[in-house]
Amino acid sequence: MTAAVAGPSGFAPRTGGSGQLAGTGTLLRLALRRDRVMLPVWVLVVAGMVLSMPGALEKTYATTAERADAMRSMNANSSMRALYSPVFGDSIGALSAWRIGVYAAILAAVMSLIIVVRHTRDEEETGRQEMISAAMVGRRAPLTAALLAAFTANAAVGLLIAAGMAGQGSGGALALGLGVAGTGMLFATMAAIVAQLTESARLAKGLTSAVLGTAYVLKAAGDAGTRGGESVLTWISPLGWVENLRAYAGERWWVLLLIAAAIVAQGALAYDLAGRRDVGMSFLPTRPGPAKGRLATAGALAWRLQRGSVLGWMLGFLAAGVVFGGMVDGAADIVGGNENTRDIIERMGGQSGLTDAFLATMVGILGMVTSLYVVASVLRLNAEETSQRAEPVLANAVGRLRWAAGHLVIAFGGALLLMLVGGLGLAVGYGQDLGPIMGACLVQVAAIWALGGFAVLLVGAFPRAAVAAWAVAGVCLAIGWIGPALGLAQAALNVSPYGHLPKLPGGGMEWAPVVVLLTIAAVLVAAGVAGLRRRDMIS
Repeated sequence: MTAAVAGPSGFAPRTGGSGQLAGTGTLLRLALRRDRVMLPVWVLVVAGMVLSMPGALEKTYATTAERADAMRSMNANSSMRALYSPVFGDSIGALSAWRIGVYAAILAAVMSLIIVVRHTRDEEETGRQEMISAAMVGRRAPLTAALLAAFTANAAVGLLIAAGMAGQGSGGALALGLGVAGTGMLFATMAAIVAQLTESARLAKGLTSAVLGTAYVLKAAGDAGTRGGESVLTWISPLGWVENLRAYAGERWWVLLLIAAAIVAQGALAYDLAGRRDVGMSFLPTRPGPAKGRLATAGALAWRLQRGSVLGWMLGFLAAGVVFGGMVDGAADIVGGNENTRDIIERMGGQSGLTDAFLATMVGILGMVTSLYVVASVLRLNAEETSQRAEPVLANAVGRLRWAAGHLVIAFGGALLLMLVGGLGLAVGYGQDLGPIMGACLVQVAAIWALGGFAVLLVGAFPRAAVAAWAVAGVCLAIGWIGPALGLAQAALNVSPYGHLPKLPGGGMEWAPVVVLLTIAAVLVAAGVAGLRRRDMIS
């Protein structure tokens, strides 16, 4: 290992390149072994979403005329352009790239930032990196291994997309695969930079996710204002580059050079920063707290830790609700005379009329996305435990139940609050009565809490398998989002708790499934808390 002595500021001076990458292969194998379950799941979910689109779209738009009409309708609706992007071609491949390309890129970005932060800053925060660095490991080896792990995952996603979409056209398939994989690597290198700047893995993930969210907002704002994707705001956003790659619609191969240049520049900066600091240090150290503590309860500490996440989700849901609400009046124009599209919306939102079905579909989407929040918030318990931050709290006069209750109140109460905020946004965007929309949003809480209860069970009774809560939430999200378009049987849709909920507004209220789901949620939470009280803490 190349030694470097830290200066007074805590940062190490530059050292020579010899031995800087020693041990990279070993660390890469370790990273892939640790992620042997997570990575395949991510790869299959991202690629599977893309590969499911052509079949669904062929059922929905069976003729060239229907596809051309859909293209005109989507491009004429500013809300649809903001939600997805402009449509650049009326082939099945072009419509698939329009419908899922940007969202696949977002998922690849999330996958990549999790991988990089997990194997860099998270390792330093837990102290494992310091032990590893005591062996023959170069200064830049951990960062290199993390980026290679992210590259492996993104390469697998890109290859699966290119191979699976080749039947729609090899050029477009290659462009789409490279665009999605390239976006993943772009945010991988961005996460590598942020991991050098912050002392907290949670903050590194949060900041990189905030950049990703900002990129989506910029793209949406640019697309809402122009029909051709040529807005300055769209080009500022890396997600806009994926859109303007125009897979299956006269590919702009030079856009890939922008993505490659960003990856190289960000990677170079991350490597330079990694060589300038000691393990465990950061360029933006956390400010020390006040000399006298101001948090009197475990619940107050949990709120302090999660308040940024809650507020960020609330703002996002309010904005999404307004956008979705603004699309309701144009539902008939979006569907046109296409019976297959009408059937998909009615399967998702009920058969009480197209407008109510479309509104119920938007409510359902908000509900499914909220499940991601509740899982992330519940898993914060596991993160506090594995990082050994829970031990000092529990060493005081704080029982495990009180400690867990603080986080669970924020998780389950926050999910309820998000649905209310989303419902408020829908009502504002739609310009109609608030009551029916709020009632529809509240019904979704039963399914959300059931998934949150499953996460509590894993954290409490099976903590080493807690990450599986993401897989369950992801499967339910995929079933609810893609299942109706694929024509899955109702029995398959019922695998997700959302498949049992009444279709509101417009449909009749059914209390039985709501009560059953709430009961299941209560039982799961009770079992999880009981397991947490009885087992040893993870060390």
